[in-house]
Amino acid sequence: MKVQAVVFDIGNVLLNWDPEGFYDRTMGKVARVRLFRDVPLTEMNLAIDRGAPWPETVEQTAAHHRRWSREVMLWRDRWGEMAAPLIDDSVALLRHLRGKGVPCWALTNFGRETFEHALTLYPALAEFDGAVVSGRIGMLKPEPGIYAVLEREIGVDPAAILFTDDRPENIAAAEARGWRTHLFDGAGGLGHRLVSEGLLRETEIKAA
Repeated sequence: MKVQAVVFDIGNVLLNWDPEGFYDRTMGKVARVRLFRDVPLTEMNLAIDRGAPWPETVEQTAAHHRRWSREVMLWRDRWGEMAAPLIDDSVALLRHLRGKGVPCWALTNFGRETFEHALTLYPALAEFDGAVVSGRIGMLKPEPGIYAVLEREIGVDPAAILFTDDRPENIAAAEARGWRTHLFDGAGGLGHRLVSEGLLRETEIKAA
């Protein structure tokens, strides 16, 4: 069966997501390690990705961790520096696929408000044929339900979906549903996979 749709994760596939690197640059690695040890920032971000309001959730976390309040508030005030830059070679592959009429979707763990903010910063993220965003539906990868939502939205046989993501657990959940998968480790590898599936030509991935 030929691939009928390509599904992209966004974070670290199309858009660099590196809050640890941002804090390392802002406050130094030693202080950043203490911050992430003392404050549940990862859990806070997962709550946002599940649909909790972005500014309010950050503000509440800062209020509960007053020692680190200023640093926590950067998750609201300088979020755009954590989510940067676009991965241009991946965006080029997306555009090549869509230029050939291949349906392209996003399946992403992203907050409702942070996703809308990202669209203002990076209009390329609006170039998909559709997007299933965790914060909009209250489910996260690798929970099975979010994959089922995409299947209903996209309307093709699961075996005809090619999904790329940088996290093995998200890939494993897709494989359990019969999707074709590619563990993302760079646009070059993804490009070669798209060629092997007959979706792009070698000359197109070299131009990416």
